[in-house]
Amino acid sequence: MTEDSQRNFRSVYYEKVGFRGVEEKKSLEILLKDDRLGILPPHHESHAKVMMYRKEQYLDVLHALKVVRFVSDATPQAEVYLRMYQLESGKLPRSPSFPLEPEDEVFLAIAKAMEEMVEDSVDCYWITRRFVNQLNTKYRDSLPQLPKAFEQYLNLEDGRLLTHLKMCSAAPKLPYDLWFKRCFAGCLPESSLQRVWDKVVSGSCKILVFVAVEILLTFKIKVMALNSAEKITKFLEN
Repeated sequence: MTEDSQRNFRSVYYEKVGFRGVEEKKSLEILLKDDRLGILPPHHESHAKVMMYRKEQYLDVLHALKVVRFVSDATPQAEVYLRMYQLESGKLPRSPSFPLEPEDEVFLAIAKAMEEMVEDSVDCYWITRRFVNQLNTKYRDSLPQLPKAFEQYLNLEDGRLLTHLKMCSAAPKLPYDLWFKRCFAGCLPESSLQRVWDKVVSGSCKILVFVAVEILLTFKIKVMALNSAEKITKFLEN
C-alpha cells in the first residue's frame, strides 16, 4: 500500500469514529519533512522601513531597561527579550529579583529556542514576541484542550500504551506544559522544532498533539518498562 493510500485510509477511519482533521500525519518523519515556510508580509516596498522602525523601537526599549537597571550587557539575551516584552506589555515587575511567573518561563524557553534559529537579535525578539502573542490570543482556548486530544489520539494509535500510563497514574502528569505551552522548546532539535513551529504559525496547533503522540510511540518500549509516574515524566522531559 502506498504512503498516500495509507494516509487516506487512516483519515477516513478517523473521521468515521468521530475524529476529524487528521490530515496531518502521525509519523514524525512525515509530519516534519515538509519544507519550512517562507512567509513575508505584503507590500514588499515597505519592508525596509518597517524593519527600521522595529529596530529603533527595539533599541529604545533596550535603552530604557538599561537606564532603570533591569538589564545590563551581561544579561543573557533571552532574559533581555523577556524584560522588553514585559515592559512593552505593561507587565514589568518592580524589581528584576522578583520570581518569574509561569508565563514568563514559557516566554524564556521559546526565546532561548528562537535564539538558535535566528541570528539577528532584533529579528529574534520580534519573532519571539509575535509567536508568543499568537499562542496567547489565537490559541488561548485551544491549548488547554490539547491534553485531552492527546489522550484520544493516543488511544486510537495504541490503547495499551495509554492504559499503561493511566495505571501508573502518569497520564495527568505528562509534560504537557513542555509540549503544548512551550511548543516543545528545549525538547526537540532545532531542525524539527522549526518545522513544527512553522505549522503552528500557519494555523495548526493540533500539530503539537501529533508530535506528542509520535514521541510516545517512538519510545513505547522504554515507557512501558517504567512503572511510576515520576519515572515516566522524568524520562519524557529529558
